[in-house]
Amino acid sequence: MHRLLEGAALVAFDLDGTLIDSVPDLALAVDAALAELGLPTAGEARVRDWVGNGSLKLMERALCHVAYAGTGEADPATALRGGSPAIDSDLLERAHQAFLAHYGRDPGAHTRLYPGVRKALDGLRARGLPLALVTNKPHAFIAPLLEGLGLAEDFALCLGGDSLPEKKPHPAPLLHVAAHFGLAPERCLMVGDSRHDIAAGRAAGFRTLAVPYGYNHGEPVRESGPDAVVESLAELV
Repeated sequence: MHRLLEGAALVAFDLDGTLIDSVPDLALAVDAALAELGLPTAGEARVRDWVGNGSLKLMERALCHVAYAGTGEADPATALRGGSPAIDSDLLERAHQAFLAHYGRDPGAHTRLYPGVRKALDGLRARGLPLALVTNKPHAFIAPLLEGLGLAEDFALCLGGDSLPEKKPHPAPLLHVAAHFGLAPERCLMVGDSRHDIAAGRAAGFRTLAVPYGYNHGEPVRESGPDAVVESLAELV
């Protein structure tokens, strides 16, 4: 058992980049949405650096890339990590709706569990620990993904990016989880792959554990200061 589980009463997990590699399906939907609008597609490698703040921000980053790519006015990667250029709100709304439509047709077609995930979830449940899922992905996509990957019975509570007024890196979703189970935050562990997960966990008073293989905008997740890092979630149990 990992040291961060000593005295822990709940484990909350991020989804994309932590439990599942969903970028192949996300990238297909992003490119389909861009093509529908007559814009250049982005490709899977770029989309991998844009995931983590919900679907609206994902499409904003895609449009930011289209706006900056090839102009020489700015480095798209830098712009995406910091402020975005002024994106027309109507265009963003149309791009977002197109993405939701394309992604919603089959969100798990090419999505797979990372190695060690099944062992970790089984081991934690065997210890009697309740598990929560806290993702910035729209809630409507959670159930189809979990069912398709055989995870539907693993989580006692699932929150999407639109379940509450705030999403990660705001601590509200994690504080909601702790309150739902009647637990002090310091007895809860947040497991994620990005600085947003670690920031949310630390702000909420959770213990924090990171995995280095996910989506963190091209930055090492260790730089976010998690309490620990594991190469595989199997190390939890």
